[in-house]
Amino acid sequence: MRLDKFICESTELTRSLAKRALHRGDVTCDGVVVKNSGFKVLPQMAVHLDGTLISVIGERYIMLNKPINTICSTIDEEYPSVLSLIDIEKMDTLHIAGRLDVDTTGLVLITSDGQWSHKITSPKKDCGKRYWVELAEPIDDSLIQVFADGVELRNEDGLTKPALLDIIDSTHVRLTISEGKYHQVKRMFAAVGNRVVNLHREAVGAIELNADLAAGEWRFLTDVEVKSV
Repeated sequence: MRLDKFICESTELTRSLAKRALHRGDVTCDGVVVKNSGFKVLPQMAVHLDGTLISVIGERYIMLNKPINTICSTIDEEYPSVLSLIDIEKMDTLHIAGRLDVDTTGLVLITSDGQWSHKITSPKKDCGKRYWVELAEPIDDSLIQVFADGVELRNEDGLTKPALLDIIDSTHVRLTISEGKYHQVKRMFAAVGNRVVNLHREAVGAIELNADLAAGEWRFLTDVEVKSV
């Protein structure tokens, strides 16, 4: 990799600022000052900027416990973005893999890896998303089969993909879906004459939201979690 590109991918510096740092003699490779921006950095080399060892920032994979009244968007709207809860370098490379509504809480996955996030969000990949749901009205066991067969949503062609409904008690359920239609969980229950009061995402695929991760807190995923997608 070219040295100027290496610096840009390891820091917040732009290409022009990286070249200025090189011109000043602020960069060393294996202890030797290098001013040539086209110098080829080899994997085993130690690159220092102003005496600090730097390395290319690889793909990032983050679990965040979304609080209520935050949005899964980078656009500055009425509510703050969940991305404002994270403070790491090169934030501009991150995106949200599967959004939640402003009033929905729970697991949000954030990454810089577009192919990885596609495996989560594409309906063709059948990546299950499990929600804890509180309902306004009591629910009965007959809806287990209804949800398994698919539900007809208003203004949608065809039925939803099969969903797994687990009834906890008369007004609390867990629902696992493999799609991400607009307001899907709320619309599915509205279609059977009920209303969602509270909605919380607990899991995406094999990735479970940590019970000890408070609302607004985040952590990097483990290698096992990343590879599970």
